Amino acid sequence: MAYQPIDLLDLDAQLTEEERQVRDAVRSFVEREAGPAVRDHFREGTFPMHLVPPMAALGIFGAPIEGYGCAGLGPIAHGLINRELERADSGFRSFTSVQSSLAMGAIHLHGSEEQRARYLPEMAAGRILGAFALTEAEHGSDPASMETRALKVSGGYEITGSKHWITNAGIAHVIIVWAKLDGTIRGFIVDTTLPGLHTHDIDNKLSMRMGVTSTIGLEGVVVPEECLLPGTKGLGSALACLNTARYGIIWGVTGAASDCLSQTLEYTKARHQFGKPLASFQLVQAKLADMATALSQAQLLAFQIGRLKEAGKLHWSHVSMAKYSNVRVALDIARTCRDLLGAAGITDDFSPLRHALNLETVSTYEGTQHMHQLMLGRHLTGFDAIS
Repeated sequence: MAYQPIDLLDLDAQLTEEERQVRDAVRSFVEREAGPAVRDHFREGTFPMHLVPPMAALGIFGAPIEGYGCAGLGPIAHGLINRELERADSGFRSFTSVQSSLAMGAIHLHGSEEQRARYLPEMAAGRILGAFALTEAEHGSDPASMETRALKVSGGYEITGSKHWITNAGIAHVIIVWAKLDGTIRGFIVDTTLPGLHTHDIDNKLSMRMGVTSTIGLEGVVVPEECLLPGTKGLGSALACLNTARYGIIWGVTGAASDCLSQTLEYTKARHQFGKPLASFQLVQAKLADMATALSQAQLLAFQIGRLKEAGKLHWSHVSMAKYSNVRVALDIARTCRDLLGAAGITDDFSPLRHALNLETVSTYEGTQHMHQLMLGRHLTGFDAIS
């Protein structure tokens, strides 16, 4: 079914000409290339690597970064990119988020000028792909307890440990690896061809099947001194990158929810039961109305978060609130849409169940709902209920 954008509050009317151009360019890419690739790649559990060059050509990678071959777009345009990509599948937004906000973001935020000049232009062009390795098998919500260690050796650093649930690791050329050096968490740019580094793709996923997700083993991997990101000083350095990626999620999930609702509206208007369209029944209309209202609220929240970021007033508590809230809304919409589609909703002829499966992952990674609730609770009360 043709996608009909759902924007009941006419928020897109507030876009600048540049923002409209970005939206339209990415939307066209999704319609022509990304969307048609989803079904086969989701079934096979693969990422459509042939779409990396056209994504790079659109300026998607590192879009918010100024210079270094990047587009230097504002927060709203950056958000729109994520919204349109996730409308196709969360795998596209996740791939882009890791490349842009996490890998490129870490180098831009914490790297030396030499590191920026060496890596960012190639990553913006899609010739170097990156990953971001923070999570470990035993340390998901508590990354400060990581066990990966870096030891100073002659000419560089020796890294030993393992990372788990690392998006893009199996296809990356470089990985930003976080490890404790003399008790302090630091970031390192690690070439994936170095001896001692091994990746193993996680193939039994029922969610985010288009994303390449891997376990990483680091067995005495020696990196040169110039691979240390000099600006990294503790866990806060990694969290700064994650905050940028979470901003993309806030926008992205509204695209997934809009796609679900658009398909379901068209289906319920066309599908007849008891001699009339499903959309004419009161219970169906109540569900559609609730979903449209919730989506509008999520869209409005994303726009306001973007405005705060544009004005330099964005606080991490805003991001935590919007990340868990918008993901929860999108997941509820996807589940309800699947219900309204009936038996047809369990096939991949329609998107809601696929989006729902993906959103289960989005709800978990980069901070679970509970962690973000507790972070916001700590900000509101001053009491730390996490530890």
